[in-house]
Amino acid sequence: MRLHTILAALLLALFMTAAQAHAAQGYKLAVTDLEGMEELQREFGKFRDVLSEKSGYGFELFPVNNRTAAVEALKAKRVDFVITGPAEYVVFRKRTEAVPVVGFSRPDYFASIIVMADSGIASLQDLKGRKVAFGDVGSTSKHLAPMQIFSDNGVNPLKDLSAVYVDQKVGWNSLKRGDVAALGTTNDKFLSMRGKDELPAGSFIVLGRSRDLPSDILLAGSHVDPAVAAKLREVFAKDAEVLVQAILSGEDNQKYKGMKFLTSVKDADYNYVRSMYKTIGYPQYSDFVGN
Repeated sequence: MRLHTILAALLLALFMTAAQAHAAQGYKLAVTDLEGMEELQREFGKFRDVLSEKSGYGFELFPVNNRTAAVEALKAKRVDFVITGPAEYVVFRKRTEAVPVVGFSRPDYFASIIVMADSGIASLQDLKGRKVAFGDVGSTSKHLAPMQIFSDNGVNPLKDLSAVYVDQKVGWNSLKRGDVAALGTTNDKFLSMRGKDELPAGSFIVLGRSRDLPSDILLAGSHVDPAVAAKLREVFAKDAEVLVQAILSGEDNQKYKGMKFLTSVKDADYNYVRSMYKTIGYPQYSDFVGN
């Protein structure tokens, strides 16, 4: 009887030790569009805390200088999870076999081609041979998606347009002055600039728009136990409201207002982005454009 008691105590001790080890297990989390720990902490510190609490895993923020550094860190297993955009995900997948965990679906996330209402430009074909401004090279919504809008409508953006890549405010002012015939940008950026402009809103028209874009994504390195990713999906489904509020505590993260976590996100959801890479002449999906 005493032996049974001792064995039971040993098994209980082993179980408790294993449970504590599981709870204390820690993972490093990077975000590709933020540089420096201060900015990372300000935007995602609360999210990290809530995710750690709800999942039982300890998450540590891991700053990266750029997208390439994040890929190399994931390949070297120095980081376990990355939050990144659609264009970046495609490259991560190609170079690291990263696994989608959950999508951060944003409302009205699409790209637009903007022209002046009195320009006489009535179709995307009218922009052939004209100068068109795009945003940051490699940006999903300010570069790749606007390029794809042209391609989807029978205009080869590499051959038929004179493309320039500028800061969005520079592009906006260039459009108003007539230095460029059109501006490719993301919908929310267009609405923000139009709302602050001295010209009436009717001075601008949307000549074309993309389909709604695939969501930003939390991805896991191929070295992460699939059971951990599965547990996180459950957490995002169960505790979605508090996790969204945690994300919205960051000033730059206000783009996620109205967001929904997509726990069924899959790699094929990003084939539209792969089409964009083909359109701009990067069909291998293995390099960050403009990095």
